[in-house]
Amino acid sequence: MQKIVPHLWYDKEAKEAAEFYISLFDESKILNVTVIGDTPSGDAEIVNFELAGQTFAAISAGPYFKFNPSISLMVACTSLEEVNTKWKALSEGGTELMPLGEYPFSKWYGWIQDRYGLSWQLMLVDSGEMVQKITTNLLFSNDACGKAEEAVKYYTEVFENSQIGIISKYGNGEAKSSKARINYAAFKLCGIDFSAMDNGFDVEFNFNEAFSLIVNCDDQKEIDYYWDKLSAIPEAEQCGWVKDKFGLSWQIVPYNMDEILLNGTKDEIKRVTEAFLKMKKFDLNALEKARLGHE
Repeated sequence: MQKIVPHLWYDKEAKEAAEFYISLFDESKILNVTVIGDTPSGDAEIVNFELAGQTFAAISAGPYFKFNPSISLMVACTSLEEVNTKWKALSEGGTELMPLGEYPFSKWYGWIQDRYGLSWQLMLVDSGEMVQKITTNLLFSNDACGKAEEAVKYYTEVFENSQIGIISKYGNGEAKSSKARINYAAFKLCGIDFSAMDNGFDVEFNFNEAFSLIVNCDDQKEIDYYWDKLSAIPEAEQCGWVKDKFGLSWQIVPYNMDEILLNGTKDEIKRVTEAFLKMKKFDLNALEKARLGHE
């Protein structure tokens, strides 16, 4: 089981987007599609899928959050043809953020926002270099700019099997934002590659709930631990969602979330759904009592 899973929020397009993304990568497939009824957004469709062997999740739950470049997916491409093919597909209906071309850090690179608003960074890498195919990149911008290194150190302390790789800093005059410190940091959380950087430009966007990270927890003890470590904004706590001190959204949930919410009779599922929608932090005992109809 993948401990940390990128989660994408859409208005109505979760399944459509997932099917588009899996068409771009080998070792990719839809894992399952489920519907949770009677949420504040109406019926919410949840799609779990794999891209290049990595698990992702998406939800269609209303037009409440919009993607921005603060979180993007970096794709390690092993040929010019792969970069160009993926760029062409992602460009259709999309918006160019950095044009495809040669840069000091890559012989062939481009940054694109696709038709659904999700941002991708396509980068040519050495074909002999063993790297994770898709890496979630955190761009610390606006209020969070200048905090990338602090965040990387904090996250690697919170999660087991984590380590910091390289940390590269901006040189004098390289960043237009006076707050920016780190131009690239590589790190692992629970064995999964992530990257981070401070935004070198002054922009207005921040992290938001459109792109969050699910933490799959083994039991109530783990739920309590990660909630304590990652929840820093009480008003953002709802149905397992929290925001940390850097503004990044996380979902602290049991690993068998689908089983808890969707197994049982129609009345049992209704009672469990009503109970979890009232919760901030998940209480597994309370959810089981709700299933059984106990007060």
